[in-house]
Amino acid sequence: MRYTGGCHCGQVRFAVEAPESVEVEDCNCSICSKSGHLHLIVPKSAFELLAGEEALTLYTFNTQVARHYFCSTCGIKPFYVARSNPDGMDVNLRCLDTPPASVTIVPFDGQNWEANAASLSHKSKE
Repeated sequence: MRYTGGCHCGQVRFAVEAPESVEVEDCNCSICSKSGHLHLIVPKSAFELLAGEEALTLYTFNTQVARHYFCSTCGIKPFYVARSNPDGMDVNLRCLDTPPASVTIVPFDGQNWEANAASLSHKSKE
């Protein structure tokens, strides 16, 4: 299935290929717990930026590996490249126009990221 989504103001638009039934992570790390990001991790080939590249602002912290992209106008982070899945794209399920028909939300212990990150590596594989 092809899903579309974007930021709040509409400047940043994207499309993502994902099944009708998805599992997403609800992470308790410092940035995810504050932003409410629900992680739909897909291979990079399943993601397409449709509009708004010029509106994106990049934020990195700590190891500088994760690449958090925010709309410079409305501040929403619709997607990012996760440190756990640098070969994929991590889309915020809450930024999809219409979510998949079936969504399972599973907790992810991002406060103990080093011990748990490997459990996500399969999600960005083709």
